[in-house]
Amino acid sequence: MKISRDSDVIEIDREPVFGYGHKVRSSKNIRNDGTFPGKDIGDILVKKGDTGYVTSIGTFLQQFYIYGVDFYEQGHIVGMRAKELESLEDELIAEASHV
Repeated sequence: MKISRDSDVIEIDREPVFGYGHKVRSSKNIRNDGTFPGKDIGDILVKKGDTGYVTSIGTFLQQFYIYGVDFYEQGHIVGMRAKELESLEDELIAEASHV
């Protein structure tokens, strides 16, 4: 049985893109794929533009990093891939340097 992968890139061969406590923004709407308890499959968990903080870093299929992101305004933590997130840390540094 062959495992279907959506990429030939092995992310875990390098350091994670985001660290613990990193402020991030969702780059797309994220729907429940059936792994989020208490929500129906297909329900939107995170909307494009929602912000949160990385609270955990795990791996999936020995290939990808999965970032547990606390979307505090929505009241839940969602596992996301790096390609679904944008860093807000650079924006914070830029804002602080203009003060």
